[in-house]
Amino acid sequence: MKKNLVLLLISLLFIMLNAFGQDRAAEPMLPDSNAITSETVYLGNILILSDIPNDGGGGIEIDWELNDSLNNYYITIVRREGRTKKIVASDLLASSKQVRDVNSDEDMSNVKDGTEYFYTAILSKYAVSQQILDYLVCDSIDLNTRTIADGYQVYLISDESGPVKAKASWFNPERLTVFVSAIIISFIFLLYLQFARNGKKLYIRKINGLDAVEEAVGRSTEMGKPIMYILGIGYVTDIPTIAGLTILGRVAKKVAEYKTKILVPSYDPVVMTTAQEVVKEAFTEAGRPDIYNKNDIMYITQDQFGYAAGVDGMMIREKPGAVFLQGLFFAESLILAETGHSIGAIQIAGTTETAQLPFFVAACDYTLIGEEMMAASVYLQKDPLMLGSIAAEDIMKVIIIIIIIIGFILGILGIGLHIEFFNKIFNLLIEIL
Repeated sequence: MKKNLVLLLISLLFIMLNAFGQDRAAEPMLPDSNAITSETVYLGNILILSDIPNDGGGGIEIDWELNDSLNNYYITIVRREGRTKKIVASDLLASSKQVRDVNSDEDMSNVKDGTEYFYTAILSKYAVSQQILDYLVCDSIDLNTRTIADGYQVYLISDESGPVKAKASWFNPERLTVFVSAIIISFIFLLYLQFARNGKKLYIRKINGLDAVEEAVGRSTEMGKPIMYILGIGYVTDIPTIAGLTILGRVAKKVAEYKTKILVPSYDPVVMTTAQEVVKEAFTEAGRPDIYNKNDIMYITQDQFGYAAGVDGMMIREKPGAVFLQGLFFAESLILAETGHSIGAIQIAGTTETAQLPFFVAACDYTLIGEEMMAASVYLQKDPLMLGSIAAEDIMKVIIIIIIIIGFILGILGIGLHIEFFNKIFNLLIEIL
């Protein structure tokens, strides 16, 4: 038994040694930087250099033309600036046909505008070792007069190409449609602003939620109940919170005119301070700074559901006649809206968070959807010039909708029904856009 075990161990050892010897034999010889021979074949001038078109500068485009037989080779690109050399790319497949030498976030001065650069290509059957890469950027090496090889492969070297300079373009023709669109949009906006200055009555789509502000404040006043204004859980840097603060100013002014109390529970201390200033200014504009109470705008907590619980508790205790939910809301939206609904308050909500809009629509009397919230301050203020910009935006929306419908129809007729004429018009429309 012991004899068989010894024989088995000897056999396993022999197999392992044999496999190790085969692996060692399969390994290529390590590159030898001193093994410089004359076996290298010159490729001639294969590189095509050009400044990258329509860019902001700091970029060179490098193309090359090779026989198909060399497509499986690896290509290394060396750049020379004076006597300084740098590896631009290494171990690229020659079949890629192009590489770009550009600035990066790590090195914004990699390619300088107006500086002359020269490029050389080195082809190899296998990946280039670090020893050879270091040798290629050696200052004393002139690739036009030296040949290189190492212990296991020969390198094919192209003639040095150049000089080439990078430069910034003044105009990008590929962005022509953006330029034309900007001109059209600017023209429409300026046209409607001029209409507003001339006193022309502009049509603005009615927003029921904003028209109900006075009704909500009046109803609370008649019932002898306060108004509660909730700005959500956003910060003062969030656009919905800024829009909510703007609407707060208009609501607070109406509250001051009706001599009603307004409560603003805040999620963020900075938002609370800003809301205090907004309400104070609104009361002053209404001529009633004496009834402004700083303590009515208070800080609750920065815990999401702790804030929701605190606000719900205030609703149950104070029982406001109107609740405004204007700002940034997330999972707490339905909790707040359901509590407001349970106490019988008239509720006007608004947010840009599309995932929360269904909850507001279900639980509130009025809901401002998306951009309606952004346009609320202009709608309530009724400033002619500001209304002109809103009217211009509406016209642009109509134009965009018409273009989408036209593209949809052309896509069906051209691509879907294979009608060549409509297919050409559809492709033209895609190019323009």
